[in-house]
Amino acid sequence: MASTADIKNGMIIKLDDGLYTVVEFGQNKTARAAAKVLAKLKGVDNTRSIEKTWNSGDTIFPVRVERRPYQFLYKDDSGYNFMDTNSFEQILLGENMIERPELYKDGQECFVLVNTETEQAMSVELPPNVVLRVTYSEPGLKGDTATRTLKPAKVETGATVMVPLFVDENELIRIDSKTGAYVERVKE
Repeated sequence: MASTADIKNGMIIKLDDGLYTVVEFGQNKTARAAAKVLAKLKGVDNTRSIEKTWNSGDTIFPVRVERRPYQFLYKDDSGYNFMDTNSFEQILLGENMIERPELYKDGQECFVLVNTETEQAMSVELPPNVVLRVTYSEPGLKGDTATRTLKPAKVETGATVMVPLFVDENELIRIDSKTGAYVERVKE
């Protein structure tokens, strides 16, 4: 058990028989009333988002979670298959448990968040940046780096990413895995 003073972004808490990740939180202090703690929460299963208000000092129930290294193997009709890089055990997870599934390619390193009480996988997340090859892009203009004009490009996983005009086919690009946005070109 913990109190509302221990809340931080990314923390997973148990609330009303469900697990929620703290997306954002803050305090509201008024002159006459007790301080309140406001939080935006997202369901661990990615199906719902709620806002919750507690009185300052109320008890919350955090869940202990471990980030374990896994490797994405392949996707089939039954779901996404991952392998633990330490024990080589394989697990099968549904698409709703995966953050940005369009950016996963075979052999991709990732992290599975595991509830340590039940040893159950809760969600999968990528490293902060992923490197993918551009498979299709309209021809760009050489030297056009002054403007921030973007064009769509298809990467090897099938996802479409907005990239600057100078990015061509068969180039490697770094993509922010949280937003899905282009970061930079990568030299081979």
